Amino acid sequence: MLNTVIIMGRITKNLELKTTPSGTSVCAFTVAVDRGYVKQGEERQSDFIDCVAWGKTAEFVSKFFDKGRMIAVTGELRS
Repeated sequence: MLNTVIIMGRITKNLELKTTPSGTSVCAFTVAVDRGYVKQGEERQSDFIDCVAWGKTAEFVSKFFDKGRMIAVTGELRS
């Protein structure tokens, strides 16, 4: 089975790098993704997608990204 997701949007709030008791870095953030269509007379709508980065990826994201920056994320979907 294939479970791959690619999203691109803007980070909704400032990022905070945290560390688990075992020493693993983790960074949780939300990405606002604009929908590709707009009905005439309506405002553009967005979907807000929660993301979590672990380890070196979490450290990279928290160092180089902040609120309002565009980000592209690839990963797997979990609900």
